[in-house]
Amino acid sequence: MAEVTIKPDQLLERILTLELVRVTERAAVASASLRGRGDEKAADKAAVDAMRRELNRLPIAGRIVIGEGERDEAPMLFIGEELGTGKGPAVDIAVDPLEGTTLCAKNMPGSIAVMAMAEGGTMLYAPDVYMDKIAIGPGYPKGTIDIDASVADNIHSLAKAKGVKPHEITTLILDRPRHAAIIEAARSTGASVQLITDGDVAGVIHTTDPDETGVDIYIGTGGAPEGVLAAAALRCIGGEMYTRLILDTEEKRERAKKMGVSDPKKIYTIHDMVQGDCLFAATGVTTGNLLKGVKYRRDDIVTTHTVVMRSATGTVRWIEAEHRNLAKFHLG
Repeated sequence: MAEVTIKPDQLLERILTLELVRVTERAAVASASLRGRGDEKAADKAAVDAMRRELNRLPIAGRIVIGEGERDEAPMLFIGEELGTGKGPAVDIAVDPLEGTTLCAKNMPGSIAVMAMAEGGTMLYAPDVYMDKIAIGPGYPKGTIDIDASVADNIHSLAKAKGVKPHEITTLILDRPRHAAIIEAARSTGASVQLITDGDVAGVIHTTDPDETGVDIYIGTGGAPEGVLAAAALRCIGGEMYTRLILDTEEKRERAKKMGVSDPKKIYTIHDMVQGDCLFAATGVTTGNLLKGVKYRRDDIVTTHTVVMRSATGTVRWIEAEHRNLAKFHLG
């Protein structure tokens, strides 16, 4: 991956890395208790409650930048909410307590509890709108992909950079009617298309390890908040990502302007979305290609699987934990 230069005054406390793991573990276990129940709202609320409770214990002066919505839409983890003890560094926080609520409610693969933390004032306030996205993992020359190029051109460019033929490239795309043309264009090159029903944060991260996930490139439109979370992960691992907000109504443009978006046509890179030192953590709720899901064992032990990353060092840790003090999860 490219070298990341961080100023000394932009370093987060190392101890916060493990604290983030505890936050996503709590959210994952809480929502996993409702897997397969068909109640998306209940599963999401369980994750939100658990994540907020744990965040408020951290020695930070945190502010939600990416959350559950604006104050009038979400009672907790809303954009602008202040969290933590207030005795610690000022940080921006991006959360998706349960990415893939439908996946969890139907007990399908790939739902995760995810969050990122960065220096205060360094994370993009992204309005809750759609965003065009294209992403690849590390190891390719800069400019291998271009958000304004055609799907076919991007796949051919990536294949050339990887030293393979287009039919050896796998493209990950959200399975949505709006992506029909993208899917057709990708397949026309001979590339394989892997469709996912939900979870484009995990989808983007899949591109960072094609040997393990089988995914080379992510293309399509998805939520802008999820785009910022994915950018935080790529900032830690490396890779290339370009995005553009879809502000196709006056109301969306006004809302974005209030959140500091001055150029509605701006193309955002990873570094535009997340600057300085940042941390990223995700814990599996249901088992997917990226993470194993929460497991409840008969001996009253709960196991979790988490990935946690830090941009300043490029460190990626995979943590499989056994939990015996189940009272900490506040399970009913």
